[in-house]
Amino acid sequence: MTRLFDLLYHQLNNFPSPKALNARNSDGEWDSYSTEQVVSMAERAASGLHSIGLEKGDRVALVAYKNRPEWLIMDFAIQLAGMVSVPLYPTISVGEYEYILNEAEVKAAFCGGLDLVNKLDSAQKKVKSLKHIFVFDREIDGTYWESIFDDAHKKTIEQNRETIGPEDLATIIYTSGTTGNPKGVMLCHRNIMFVIEKTFPHLMAIAGDNVISFLPLCHIFERAVAMAFIFGGAQVHFVGTDNLSGPDGDLQAVKPVTFSSVPRLLEKVYEAIYNKGLALEGTKRKLFFWALELTKDYQIDQKLSFGKKLQWRIADKLIFSKWREALGGEVRAIITGAAPCPVNVIQVFCAAGIPIREGYGLTETSPTISLNTMEPDGIIMGTTGPIIDGVEVRIDSEGDYREGEGEILVHGDNVMMGYYKKPEETAKVFKEMDGKKWFCTGDIGKLVTGPTGRTFLKITDRKKELLKTSGGKYVAPAPIENKIKEDFLIEQMMVVGDKQKFVTALIVPAEEALKSWCEQKGIPWEGMELMVKHKKVREKYQKVIDGYNPMFSHIEQIKKFDLVASQWLPIHPDGAEAELTPTLKLKRRVIRKKFSKEIAELYAY
Repeated sequence: MTRLFDLLYHQLNNFPSPKALNARNSDGEWDSYSTEQVVSMAERAASGLHSIGLEKGDRVALVAYKNRPEWLIMDFAIQLAGMVSVPLYPTISVGEYEYILNEAEVKAAFCGGLDLVNKLDSAQKKVKSLKHIFVFDREIDGTYWESIFDDAHKKTIEQNRETIGPEDLATIIYTSGTTGNPKGVMLCHRNIMFVIEKTFPHLMAIAGDNVISFLPLCHIFERAVAMAFIFGGAQVHFVGTDNLSGPDGDLQAVKPVTFSSVPRLLEKVYEAIYNKGLALEGTKRKLFFWALELTKDYQIDQKLSFGKKLQWRIADKLIFSKWREALGGEVRAIITGAAPCPVNVIQVFCAAGIPIREGYGLTETSPTISLNTMEPDGIIMGTTGPIIDGVEVRIDSEGDYREGEGEILVHGDNVMMGYYKKPEETAKVFKEMDGKKWFCTGDIGKLVTGPTGRTFLKITDRKKELLKTSGGKYVAPAPIENKIKEDFLIEQMMVVGDKQKFVTALIVPAEEALKSWCEQKGIPWEGMELMVKHKKVREKYQKVIDGYNPMFSHIEQIKKFDLVASQWLPIHPDGAEAELTPTLKLKRRVIRKKFSKEIAELYAY
């Protein structure tokens, strides 16, 4: 297998499934597509793309609010037609659609859900190339996507299966940059297939297993994972985050063996568990926090005395088993990426028998560079795992970095072809060394040797996010933020200090945890706007900061902070500029601008 569409025929020939792709319909019932149906629909849609006048090499956009079988089927159809898919985030503005659709010269777009057809219609007025818009939902006004299905170009599709090569462009993915216009990352079939084949063995799913998919398919992380599930014959259930938990939720309905997530969702699950513990009384409360305290000493493959084993068995039976059951009771592994995951979250879940494995990569690397695995020597919590087979990593220490640290450079079949129509930008991110072309990730990290001699990658910060104080000292904000966010009272945080004498922070309190604390202290709740100004609340947050500061060097310690009443979001209903990217990374420039007054007051004397 060398092309992405080969995955379909691999499943068809090796482990065809009656429930290859699944999703709930508008009545809440599950609709399932067999492997044979998926292959047939993809082939007929590919033929239909040629019938409406599109040609090999043309670009076709895909966008949906929720993951769904139609999105993935159409992705395979575009590949079989010899065309190039351009996935779009559903939450970006019409202006951003116009920019991407114009630059990529998209000729057709397929969309699903809510107002997306209206957004595309609005964008179409300024996008000359966009001739066709199709919808995945029959109840939405527009041309239904299945209307293009035909067999008129069946021979063309068969020829494409023979002639399309692994080096041919498969997709252009526009990165959700924290600054400026997004850049189109060009990935060929080989790029993504390489990652799928190298990482699938670590996903802990085999043919016939049930898995779920809820992270956006427009992001390379979830798209590669979903295709890896097809490669392995797992039965993929597309779900939303709005109906995951509870007795009637999708986790209980599907009972997945694995899924991918982002750290923020795992943090929210952890916070929900903790808050439920706070609501308990008497012996149940004591047992809960006793079990939670046990997890602080947990180590992978730990050796325990008879007494400790007994304690863990009791904790597992009374507490941890219920956590596993809440996730469906069958989870073998959760893969997390896209942002750093707090070590305490990984530790607690692993201790409870819910293995979390953190990986690292970028859109430009298709995406995986390193991944913690399920072998006893395959994980070090706090790292992003061993480098995947076939990928080379080196640390470029040229610059002002701590000893052993530097920019992470990558060489391998997973590295992108380049940025679409941006040769100058492409040249900036590649570096010739030792006769090889290395991709410069822009991330700072170091290599760590594990107990058995395996090499692990540890990310320490983003090169572009390093702060330089007025005293000339560099400060990496991400490790500080990730550590302090382990406290339940802190939802979000951004460290500030570039060109300043000392480091400060903007903190968004975790509302439910703060409510619980206020209730315990007998402080009436009057809403976030007033509570962030409350003297006792501010004193509590000062104690939190004081508790973490000794963990950092003097220059890295938070000298002052301000509490922010509203959460930072990837999209605002009122159209205000978002503080987070669609993958939930901080848009530091936007936050600094929005809170310029508050920041100025932190440095006022």
